[in-house]
Amino acid sequence: MSEFAFEPVHGLPENLPPGEALRWQGAPHWRVLARRAFYVRSVAFYFGVLIVLRVVFLLAGGAPAQTVVLSALWLITLGLLATGILTLLAMLYSRSTVYSITDYRVVIRFGVALPMAVNIPFKIVESAGLRTYADGSGDIPLVLTEGQSVNYLIMWPNVRPWRFSKAQPMLRSIPDAAKVAEILAEALRSATAELEADAKATPEQLPDAARDDNAPLEPSLEPSAAKAGGQ
Repeated sequence: MSEFAFEPVHGLPENLPPGEALRWQGAPHWRVLARRAFYVRSVAFYFGVLIVLRVVFLLAGGAPAQTVVLSALWLITLGLLATGILTLLAMLYSRSTVYSITDYRVVIRFGVALPMAVNIPFKIVESAGLRTYADGSGDIPLVLTEGQSVNYLIMWPNVRPWRFSKAQPMLRSIPDAAKVAEILAEALRSATAELEADAKATPEQLPDAARDDNAPLEPSLEPSAAKAGGQ
């Protein structure tokens, strides 16, 4: 049985409240994640250089051919093991991660061993960025308002790299990133316009998703049989 089999809605820890709809849902592509987050190509290149230098060093020292071959094979084995583990991790992270964009928030469900979810209401999103690559994939980091933050280590790799002090949650290595960014931008514009129109309304008149000004950003950690948490 899948660790996410008890989700009421795929990728979401609970059913959406009335008046809130799901606009987009996706996941990081494992090949892109392997390259961009786990640096599989860089690790392979490192071992390739190491193997060449080792072979050159042994040949220059007059080592017999058998010694050169065995040394090279040993390094090749280590390189394949390292890149294989990193690739497997990328596949697992891709499989366990779901990004969701609704009318009022972004939800990031993640966790290989322990399912978690982080709820990011649009009210606390100051801005969103976009970085695309040649294959059309890309990253969409979210800049949060002052006083809001996420835990970099818990959220990794779903955070902008090297932003430790004020970590930025990020939709990472997603296919067709430009289209997803358009969907997010439209959702943000619609939510902002609705909030401005309802600025004078009482809390009871607002949709449930728009009413929670202080929704927690810290991920909830629960067993797979329970809800994964609230984003």
